Amino acid sequence: MTSAEKSALIQRGLRFAVTGVFVTALHALVAVLFIHFISAPPPLANGVAFAVATVVSYVINTTWSFSARLHGRTLVRFLLVSVGGFFLAMFVAWAAQMAGLHYLLGIGAVALTIPAFTFVLHNFWTYR
Repeated sequence: MTSAEKSALIQRGLRFAVTGVFVTALHALVAVLFIHFISAPPPLANGVAFAVATVVSYVINTTWSFSARLHGRTLVRFLLVSVGGFFLAMFVAWAAQMAGLHYLLGIGAVALTIPAFTFVLHNFWTYR
């Protein structure tokens, strides 16, 4: 890997991280607003928030983090990676529970593995 390639990878990773923090905050905000102003039950509010956050994440990550164009192919791949991340998060949390770990350690494990998993797949598959 050349110095320029390494620099570009680091830049994409940092942008991906910033986008992730923003989208996580957006998810929480949308869920809270739905619960408080629409009286939606928390599962529904989180479902709506997840959908909004996923769309915003796709747009920002595509155009800013990975400097790509919005395209049907990348959208489908992005959604497939998101679904894979969803199932991986559930598996990691389940594995932590089966190992007898405190649920906060399971959440921590999810928080550490899912961003790395999704970044690698997006970088080497979604946007290639």
